[in-house]
Amino acid sequence: MGQEIERKFLIKELPSGLEGYPKHRIEQGYLNVDPALRVRREDDHYYMTYKGARSSVPGEIGQAEYNLPLDEASYEHLVEKADGNVIRKTRYILPLNDDAFEEDYRNAHPALSGLRIELDVFDAPFDGRVLAEVEFPNEEAARLYRPAAWFSEDVTGDRRYSNAHMSTEAL
Repeated sequence: MGQEIERKFLIKELPSGLEGYPKHRIEQGYLNVDPALRVRREDDHYYMTYKGARSSVPGEIGQAEYNLPLDEASYEHLVEKADGNVIRKTRYILPLNDDAFEEDYRNAHPALSGLRIELDVFDAPFDGRVLAEVEFPNEEAARLYRPAAWFSEDVTGDRRYSNAHMSTEAL
């Protein structure tokens, strides 16, 4: 079992040079939204993910997450059974902002050097939606993270911005 600890943000503006960063094409469908059971294609990789309910304890932001690899045929079979909207997006992988952590904290925790910003730019029917996420090794790092200057509102835990919720939106 894994633990997903992330924060999610709206953005003020797209960063410049976006096309120069690594990216992935993602398509995912939800077989259930609470708890979340989804199938995903990320480029040429396929898997099913179970995400447990988020903690109801104030201040806790992690949730259980399990991944199971799939082959293409299994993915195609399951995504046809998805409830609601199938989510399609381009995920850009950007370096973490230089001022993300106090220097002393960053120096004391070398694992932070591997953190990245995942910027999701959604396709139809969600054209215009853009969300930034940062996954952390622990809740302390998540709490101490200082958002990038181009981030806007912190929407961590706001279900309206979860992909599972988007899959249920009437369009």
